[in-house]
Amino acid sequence: MATESNMSNICNYSHDVTFFYRHVGKVIREKWTTRDYVIIGLGLTVCLIVVLANLMVMVAIFMNRRFHFPIYYLLGNMAAADLFAGLAYTNLMLNTGPWTQMLSKEQWYIRGALIDISLTASVANLLAVAVERHQTIITMQLHNNMTKKRVVLLIISIWVAGIIMGLVPSLFWNCECDLDDCSTVAPLYSRRFLIFWAVLNLLTFLIMLVMYAHIFFYVKCQSQHTSNHTSEVRHQTFVNLMKTISMVLGAFVICWTPGLVTLLLDGLLGKDSNANRYEKYCLVIAECNSLVNPIIYSLRDAEMRRTFKWILCCLCRKGVCQQRNPLSTVIDSPVKEVFSEDNQNADR
Repeated sequence: MATESNMSNICNYSHDVTFFYRHVGKVIREKWTTRDYVIIGLGLTVCLIVVLANLMVMVAIFMNRRFHFPIYYLLGNMAAADLFAGLAYTNLMLNTGPWTQMLSKEQWYIRGALIDISLTASVANLLAVAVERHQTIITMQLHNNMTKKRVVLLIISIWVAGIIMGLVPSLFWNCECDLDDCSTVAPLYSRRFLIFWAVLNLLTFLIMLVMYAHIFFYVKCQSQHTSNHTSEVRHQTFVNLMKTISMVLGAFVICWTPGLVTLLLDGLLGKDSNANRYEKYCLVIAECNSLVNPIIYSLRDAEMRRTFKWILCCLCRKGVCQQRNPLSTVIDSPVKEVFSEDNQNADR
C-alpha cells in the first residue's frame, strides 16, 4: 500500500497525454463516430455565429460615437472576450477526438488555457458590467463616474485575471505529481482546481444576483416616492430593467449551471461521477453564453440595432457608407430621463 501511494506521488513529467487519459479511463477514439461529428458540427456552427455576432458588436461600438462611453467600452471588451472564446473553442474542436493523442502536453495545456482565458474574461466582463450598472442606478449617474483611465485599467485587469487562470493548471495546479487527483474530464488537471473553478463561478453568479436584487429593490422603493408626473416613465424604466436582469441571470444559469455541476461532480466524485458522458454537451452550452451576451446587452439597444443595419448596408451596398453615417448625438436613455426629472423636482 505504501509503495502504491509513493508511486502516485511521483511526478510523471516524462509521460505523454495518452498516459493520463488511460489512467482516468477516458477513451481516445481512433476513429470518428456519428456522435463526434454531431458535437463538432454543432460546436463549429456556434463558434462561427459567436465570432460574427461579437465582431459586429465591436465594429458598431467603434463606428458610432454614441457608444464612446465607459459602459460601452466594457461591452466592447466583453464582445472581444466572447469573440476570443469562439476562436478558442474552434481550436478545441479542431484538436479533439482522435487528434488528441497527437498533442504534446504543452499543446494540450495551451488548448485548455485558451478556453480558461476566454471564459474567465467573459465571466469577469459580465461581473464588471453588473458592477457598473449597479453604480449607475444607485448614484444616478450614467457616464461620469468612471474615467477612461479606470476603464482601461479594469479591462487590463480582466485579461490579466484570465491569463492567470489559464496558466495556473499548466504551471503548478495539475495532477502530474498526484495521479489520484487527476480529473476525468480534463485528465491532466487537478480535481481540486476544477472544484475551485466551479465554486468561483458560482460565487460570481451570487454576487451578480445580490447586485441586481439591490437594484430591483432600490428602483422599486424610489418609484413609490415619485410624483405622478414621473411615475409612468419610471414604471416603464423599471419594467425594461427587470427584463434585462431576468435575461442576464437566466442566460447565465442556463448556460453555466450544467458545466459547473459537471465540474463539481468530477472534482468531488472522480471516476464515479460519469462526467465524461456530458462534458462536451456542457461545453457547447457554456459557449452559447458568449452568443447570448451580445444579444442581451446590444440587440436590446435600439441605437445598436440601427448601427448594425448601417454596417450591413455598407457591406451589401458599396457607397452607402459615404451617404449615411451613424448618428453622433447623445445617447437616449429612459433611466437618464427619469433621473433628470427627479433632480428637477428636488430642485423645486
